[in-house]
Amino acid sequence: MARGNKARNFRRNLDVIAAECALKQTAAAGGARPLALEAIKEGFDTIIAAGGDGTLNEVLNGIGDAPNGFQRARLGVLPLGTVNVFAKELGIPSNLKKAWDVIRFGHEILIDLPKVEFVDGDQISHRYFAQLAGSGLDARAIELVDWELKKKVGPLAYVVAGFQAMTMKAPSILAKNGENSASGELVLVGNGRFYGGKFALHPEASMQDGLLDVRVFKKTDISTLFQCAGMFLGWGQPPAHVAPVFHADHFTLTGENRTPLEVDGENIGHLPATFSLEKKRLRVIAPSK
Repeated sequence: MARGNKARNFRRNLDVIAAECALKQTAAAGGARPLALEAIKEGFDTIIAAGGDGTLNEVLNGIGDAPNGFQRARLGVLPLGTVNVFAKELGIPSNLKKAWDVIRFGHEILIDLPKVEFVDGDQISHRYFAQLAGSGLDARAIELVDWELKKKVGPLAYVVAGFQAMTMKAPSILAKNGENSASGELVLVGNGRFYGGKFALHPEASMQDGLLDVRVFKKTDISTLFQCAGMFLGWGQPPAHVAPVFHADHFTLTGENRTPLEVDGENIGHLPATFSLEKKRLRVIAPSK
């Protein structure tokens, strides 16, 4: 569990939850993926990620590892992590009891399913993601996050790491597809609107429109931060001249010096990377409107 208090609250409610499902506990990072695959092989058709966005990504990919996994099982979320961007995007309550009621009701929607192929060591690998991806400053900041500080101050640990990352040499990244191209020091990819919480970095994004929003920040300096301040205060999106955006169902990112790549808030490898999207492929339990 990313946050100690949420973990303790979860344990207090285990009797109720355990009576209605089978619990599979992770032992280390990466452990949720094989557990989700195992659950599908055992015949479960609803797989619930109890944790943060990283746990959710592992469960999502475990479903994808199973033959016809996305047809056989749907994804549920109990948001126990630090930021829980995907849960916020869907409108899933942060209150554990209310979030469990959403799962009990079982209202299902279909959303787009993005995938990225990337460099993992000396091999080409692939990963599905639900909400977001990024390369440049944010992936570097994830590398620098202090775990103990994260447990104490939550999302502020990412802010501290972000300022540390800004002191380092920024990479040059090129995003392009057949119609659009842009280069900069940070690229943030959105399947949904939110990034880093409820910051509407991609206000035009929809999880059901068959497109990803690709926002390219030309610079990652203090000037850019000030020009994007309105987004953090809920006043709108970053200015187009600071961070142009294009929409695509496929594109590539190339960089220099092993530029790191993250999906759903977890670093997975390095550029180059190729993104694609399967429209309305993922079955998700969400609150009914």
